[in-house]
Amino acid sequence: MKLKVGELAKRAGLTVRALHHYDSIGLLSPSARSDAGYRLYDRADIARLHQIQALRRFGVALADIGTFLASPGTRLPAIVDQQIAALDQQIAQAGQLRGQLAQLQRQLAAGDEPDLADWLTTLELMTMYDKYFTKEQRERLAFFAGPDGTKAEWDALVADMHTLMAGGTPPSDPAAQQLALTWMDMIVRDTGGEAQLLVQLNEMNDKEPAVRERNGITPALQGYVLQAFGAYRLGLYEKYLSPAEFAFTRANYGRRAQEWPALIARVQQEVDAGTSPAGPVAAQLAQEWMDLFCSYAGTDPATHVKIRRAHAVEPALRQGTYVTETLLDFLRPALAAAAQRAAR
Repeated sequence: MKLKVGELAKRAGLTVRALHHYDSIGLLSPSARSDAGYRLYDRADIARLHQIQALRRFGVALADIGTFLASPGTRLPAIVDQQIAALDQQIAQAGQLRGQLAQLQRQLAAGDEPDLADWLTTLELMTMYDKYFTKEQRERLAFFAGPDGTKAEWDALVADMHTLMAGGTPPSDPAAQQLALTWMDMIVRDTGGEAQLLVQLNEMNDKEPAVRERNGITPALQGYVLQAFGAYRLGLYEKYLSPAEFAFTRANYGRRAQEWPALIARVQQEVDAGTSPAGPVAAQLAQEWMDLFCSYAGTDPATHVKIRRAHAVEPALRQGTYVTETLLDFLRPALAAAAQRAAR
């Protein structure tokens, strides 16, 4: 019996993205491929996956698992050392929280009026993230699991954006465009390229005033960033369009821009699930993609050709967008059919 990647992921309690990653780093490569090119895993592959999962639960880093499996029985002391180090870190974090609570308890017992604003806000934000993200998703978000400097990096970028906006710098200014490009690159980086995480971050930011107060990302600032990012991309499109075509694109480009992340997330999910590019689901997604595309490109096939050429010649147009070659390969057959229907 051979399992497709989606079936194996479901049975193993993993994501398809995780299995793709294991394949890309040579940790678990499928033994076969279907005629359509889909990964197929046999009994030996599944047994190896069980070993990988056991080692992961034991605290072994992915980078070390391949070496261990290639020479079993030679690295147990190192594995135990890693697990002890991981537990020490958890104990240290729990001890830090206990120390904060003990200090608060002493202040309250002494009748002091402690300044709880920052402390309570931190707890509130933790609760909010729990509401919008699973534990697995929080572990993938760089805001939780990334380098210590990630928050400081974002704080500095948000402050710089606020300074430009408050100073009346138009979104078309090169300084605003460059910061917006950095913003979008960091979003893709810190969500691990998963558009669904961006969708959930946006939802949390929209619905939770306390989050906006803490991170400084107001609706006005979000709009400013999107306008500046759009201005950067429009500058690339302009070289390929006639004045009339560009006027239409510029007037309509940002009208439905906020719909793209959710659509890209849905396409990513179908790609991860191994959905056929020739099936009805892909056709429906391609039609929605074409509708969004036409909202700023118009309906003239000649204009569409020019914009597609711009994307082929200008790789920067894909920067900060979550659009990968894998995603486009999934959509291309259905998009071609949708474009033909639109041209009739």
